[in-house]
Amino acid sequence: MAIHPALIRPSSIVVVGGTDNLQAPGGRLLKNLLDHHFAGRLYVVNPKKDLVQGLTAYPDVKDLPEQVDLAIIAIPARFVEEVVRTLAREKGTRGFIIISAGFADTGPEGKALEERIVAEVERVGGSLLGPNNIGLINTHYAGVFTTPVPQLDPTGVDLISGSGATAVFIMEAAMPLGLRFNSVWTVGNAAQIGVEDVLEHLDATYTDARGRTLMIYAETVKHPQKWLRHARSLVEKGARIVAVKAGTSQAGSRAASSHTGAMATPDAAVDALFAKAGILRAHGRLDMIYRAGVFRFPQPASRRMIVVTHAGGPAVKLTDVLEKNGFEVPEINHPKARELEKEVLYPGASVKNPIDILATGTAEQLDKVLEFSLKYFNPGAISVIFGSPGLFPVDKAYNVIHRYIEKSPVPVYPVMPSLINTAREMENFRRKGHFHFTDEVMFGRALGDVSRRPPLFPLPGQKDENLRKQLLNLIEGQSGYLNPGLVHHLLKTAGLPVAEQMLINQIEDLNDIPANFYPLVMKVVGPVHKTETGGVRLNVASLEEARRHFGELMQIPQAGAVLIQALIRSPLEMFAGLKKNGKFGHVLLFGQGGTDLEIRKDVQKTLVPTGIEELNFYLKRLTVYPLLKGYRGKEGIDIPAWLNLLEKLSALAVNLPEIEEMDLNPVLFTEGKPVIVDARIRI
Repeated sequence: MAIHPALIRPSSIVVVGGTDNLQAPGGRLLKNLLDHHFAGRLYVVNPKKDLVQGLTAYPDVKDLPEQVDLAIIAIPARFVEEVVRTLAREKGTRGFIIISAGFADTGPEGKALEERIVAEVERVGGSLLGPNNIGLINTHYAGVFTTPVPQLDPTGVDLISGSGATAVFIMEAAMPLGLRFNSVWTVGNAAQIGVEDVLEHLDATYTDARGRTLMIYAETVKHPQKWLRHARSLVEKGARIVAVKAGTSQAGSRAASSHTGAMATPDAAVDALFAKAGILRAHGRLDMIYRAGVFRFPQPASRRMIVVTHAGGPAVKLTDVLEKNGFEVPEINHPKARELEKEVLYPGASVKNPIDILATGTAEQLDKVLEFSLKYFNPGAISVIFGSPGLFPVDKAYNVIHRYIEKSPVPVYPVMPSLINTAREMENFRRKGHFHFTDEVMFGRALGDVSRRPPLFPLPGQKDENLRKQLLNLIEGQSGYLNPGLVHHLLKTAGLPVAEQMLINQIEDLNDIPANFYPLVMKVVGPVHKTETGGVRLNVASLEEARRHFGELMQIPQAGAVLIQALIRSPLEMFAGLKKNGKFGHVLLFGQGGTDLEIRKDVQKTLVPTGIEELNFYLKRLTVYPLLKGYRGKEGIDIPAWLNLLEKLSALAVNLPEIEEMDLNPVLFTEGKPVIVDARIRI
């Protein structure tokens, strides 16, 4: 939905419920607007006062002398509907921010009131933010009742938050690190404008999003496809997005009857959506802030990191984290390292990498270390850990770091851990426009996450009307789990490689098993989990054995038939599956298979549709991947054939969205080629 310009850039604002009491939302709201120099006309409605914070107060919105673009409303919920109606119909107001609580957050009656207000706003084509939020901050006005109000910068971060309190806490944690903001949106109950609508607005606003960073805190994802569309568009235009999605639930997995269902939780769907949309997921405020901070720096030129420090312990911890996240902190063997160590640094300093200039290291020594590092040691990036033991001020050292951040051809990441000893120096550093980190381990993890985030892969067009008609004909009149024969037919129709099989209902039919099927695998049909009920027999070598096992299998509760297949001896077992997750669509999962796959959890996931390039990217993230390629003389699998199977599975989900759950487990391999030997499908 398009957001009305009156909400974003109003020429006039009325605060309904404005007061002199700065401990009340209406009072603080008005003060923030005044203190941050709203350039337009500002009005106040307060029936008890003639003058509020130096402004003429009007007793009722009807008494306002002219039309008003934006109303920020901070009065009890029961009065809001009439105020909105009057403003919308009589005062031409098209932007509304409702700070008040007491709507859908309180129950059915409040929800009905909220819906009537939304209808009134939409009747005149207006836009509503809230209710039950803290407001909106942008470079035009500070329309919030909270503090702090951050220093606004057109190149700063755009923050979108479902929670007003969380937005405040994010700002409080981010500002002391030097993170600046361009806008802060809080959607509250999201009666009309939700997180995805703000994403849509920013997508429409930023035709070139290079250098833009968005931070999102969300508790719900109401419209996943809208997230996907607009986040992808922003990332394609150069934006970087990091998000926290709270309120995850395992409830869906508790009722799952398949391996896929158990692992494709609602939270897994969020993971898959964010990866597909180019959103880097974080799991807490500081996680998000650190990742947004990393985004402020250029990308490393390589994975070769030089760590410069005056404190050995933090450097060791950072080195450990960097190497766990795919960066190298290699030993420096260049001849100039000896010169640096002997002629520039104090005795006891080390230039091996980390380069430790000791606690007494000076700004001049730091300057020389950075100069030598860039000139001779070939870094892809440099991390500088510099605090203070409290011996002397470090202004000069921080000025050196400032200069190298500005002029270095590779990123220079400042880690400043002395929160008390260098508080003044850090403040001066931030005033120059810089972001810094205070915890080396959190920085290393953030840098690793940013560097490993999936690229945007193309969304393949996999719709095939002819295939869909064939699949619909097969499942006509069906519901729940399909019988094995129908599953087999459906998979073959979709072009998936399935093992030949026979369905045996009575013992006499065992005589029809071809000789080349032996040795056999016999599986009970009926119980949901065959292995747990003892419903699988392997390596059945003769008709006599088959008859005995058939009798035993048919005694299992709920047994209806026995499935017969030729035994395949495979070096590996793999797994693939689909799970439909509401508006998210299908999550495709794949990885190492077998009965214990939920314990190993060597599984990757993505949303469909997905193609070979994306599938190959995630395949390489499996722990089992080296075995798939072949390891120490052991035969691997035909990886292109496996990827082809997964791509066809994606196409099956696209063309038969009626599938709720599907398990292919195990998928075995003959001469490297995948063969599906066990499959379950629920529609």
